[in-house]
Amino acid sequence: MIIALMIGRAGSRGFPGKNTYKILGKPMCEYPLIAAKKSKFIKKIYTATDCKKIANISKKYKAELIERPKRLNTNAALGDHVFEYGYFEIKKRLMKEKSTIDLVVLLFANAPTINHGLIDKGISILKKNKKIDSAVSTSIYNMWSPLRARKLSKDGCLKPFVPFTTFGNPKTLNCDRDSQGNVFFADMSVSVVRPKCLERLKTGLLPQKWMGKRIAPILSEGGCDIDYKWQVPSAEFWLKKNGF
Repeated sequence: MIIALMIGRAGSRGFPGKNTYKILGKPMCEYPLIAAKKSKFIKKIYTATDCKKIANISKKYKAELIERPKRLNTNAALGDHVFEYGYFEIKKRLMKEKSTIDLVVLLFANAPTINHGLIDKGISILKKNKKIDSAVSTSIYNMWSPLRARKLSKDGCLKPFVPFTTFGNPKTLNCDRDSQGNVFFADMSVSVVRPKCLERLKTGLLPQKWMGKRIAPILSEGGCDIDYKWQVPSAEFWLKKNGF
């Protein structure tokens, strides 16, 4: 069985109420649910949350609810562990029904740049290639190349976040954002994973360990999970461009 699991909680510091903030007239968390519901592969949808608003919206799409424990409802809680917890709760329920999980579609309540096409493409990738651990929505953001990243030194000045020698001979580097080739980012809109990725979470590749080690891209453009209000217009642009 292929299932979807969306996670989202009530509290948020950077953007209070972000998961239910309305974008183009719909709560943000509704877009992942719409995508999961329209997928031709997903048989069941689950939502792990402590938020009544998210829970009520999820019920509209016949999603089964998973109550997140208090330890996973803090700012320090990692998405890794919330997905892991949700997966094992679902596994218990399905064992009682004598059903097994083939693939898990992982969704964030604050990632509206998603549609069923991206989900089904990711599922198809894993169906065709058994050696792949996961397929994740991926956008190209050359302007955020690690070559351009900086951090503050002790004297308050900016210095390279990563040593330039990491990229080869520094004499060949320049200010052109495309000079290092395309820079691919997992944009958090969706991750389609095999159960083993969540059952062996510690062995996964940093920083999103739920993706396992062999990760295939589901090519997208402008995808993101929203943590700040200034990101909303870009999500609206994406949704309009993709038919919403």
